[in-house]
Amino acid sequence: MPRLVKLPWIPDERQWAAVLGTAADEPVRNRVMLALAYDAALRREELCLLGTEDVDPGRRTLRVKAENTKNRMERVVPYSAPTGVLLQSYLAHRGKISRARGPLFLSESRRNYGQPVTLWTWSKVVRRIAADSGVERFSTHTTRHLCLTDLARMGWELHAIAAFAGHRSSESTLRYIHLSGRDLADKLNRSMDHIHAWRVETLARLGEQPAGER
Repeated sequence: MPRLVKLPWIPDERQWAAVLGTAADEPVRNRVMLALAYDAALRREELCLLGTEDVDPGRRTLRVKAENTKNRMERVVPYSAPTGVLLQSYLAHRGKISRARGPLFLSESRRNYGQPVTLWTWSKVVRRIAADSGVERFSTHTTRHLCLTDLARMGWELHAIAAFAGHRSSESTLRYIHLSGRDLADKLNRSMDHIHAWRVETLARLGEQPAGER
């Protein structure tokens, strides 16, 4: 049977705005987790297993440990200035829960107070945001898909996106190039450049012909 290869789903601008609008009412921990998940294109495991020692606020970077990645490849990724402000707010809040170094994101539930946030807990948060925003397809992996697609839209080279994402194979990265439409747009632009040059040349030749031969 033929194998079907589908591109990852990403939200359109209206859907993304709905998700962000809903997330704005979440506790600071959930908001910063969502922001980092997008900014750094983090997988669910990479996000939930971040430690306090993995954050470098001065350089606005995160270290994603090899043991927490899908492909066992360590990488250092940046995050934006607005996310940095949100992260600082969370770190101050976290200090009220625990001053000990260790897992970055801590539970505040009565049953697991001060314990690391689990993958299940984060999935539950994202499912709630998806339901409340009306964007049911939104998942813990959507932010990664959207970030990598946005990088392709901005013109990042294939190898740079692959390094940012922690991909071993460029085939995985190519999905986001295709999803962004960049490769098709580039081909169309090159084709149009050629067609435009041909049209101009043809018109120029037409202007050189005697009036009776036109």
